[in-house]
Amino acid sequence: MTLSRRLWLGLMAGLAAAAFASGAFQAEERFITVASTTSTEDSGLFGHILPIFTAKTGIEVRVVAKGTGAAIKLAEAGDADVLFVHDQKSEEKFVADGFGVQRFPVMYNDFVLVGPIEDPAGVKSTGDIAAALKKIAESSTPFASRGDDSGTNKAELRLWKVAEVDAKSASGSWYRETGQGMGPTLNAAAGMGAYTLTDRGTWIAFENKDKLAIVVEGDNRLFNQYGVMLVNPEKHAHVKAADGQAFVDWLISPEGQQEIANFKLDGEQLFFPNYQPSS
Repeated sequence: MTLSRRLWLGLMAGLAAAAFASGAFQAEERFITVASTTSTEDSGLFGHILPIFTAKTGIEVRVVAKGTGAAIKLAEAGDADVLFVHDQKSEEKFVADGFGVQRFPVMYNDFVLVGPIEDPAGVKSTGDIAAALKKIAESSTPFASRGDDSGTNKAELRLWKVAEVDAKSASGSWYRETGQGMGPTLNAAAGMGAYTLTDRGTWIAFENKDKLAIVVEGDNRLFNQYGVMLVNPEKHAHVKAADGQAFVDWLISPEGQQEIANFKLDGEQLFFPNYQPSS
């Protein structure tokens, strides 16, 4: 064997040993990707439940948090194994179109209308979300909309229709579309003295509350349901169906449901599990 060949083989052996030591030849990591909403991430829910699931199963969960519309598009493209969002109509269409295997209701909370503490549109006494939105529009008081096709944005647009207000036609005047997630939109509302619609979980976790307060809550039309579904491996063969379904099954199991209920901030429960086997 020539000297140059011995040197080359020695170099390759050294590189292989270094790669093995660094873990390059170790078993592939076991993980799934979940496309979800900003509310489940920003509220801290995932920070609470995911370590528990991983410790039980050995499956790491990597979350891509976007508005519901963007999360659904991500899952439709096969860039996620599980979809966990909060717009039932869109979720049912996702399954009906063959992108999801089966939708399971997991938990709920509610939306709340928040606004400046001084309540310039005088909506706090209404207790009626449609009447409140109508007063905001009639007084041209600033309203910050996410404007991002998220579950919250979809709910907000439905509520404007109930109020018989074409808010979109006022875009750029009193109706301000941020195109951002819930946290940044709440910050924008605080900065401009505007009203906005938010899920309660994100509101509880939001730290910049000094200038804002809940002005309307408790209306049945503010109910906010979350659903979870496995992305269909028949659409995308690379979907990690077994591990993805294991996550879905754990979320709706008694243990998963209890851990959702256990998640609290300052003693306040953010999400309420409501899976029923018959569903």
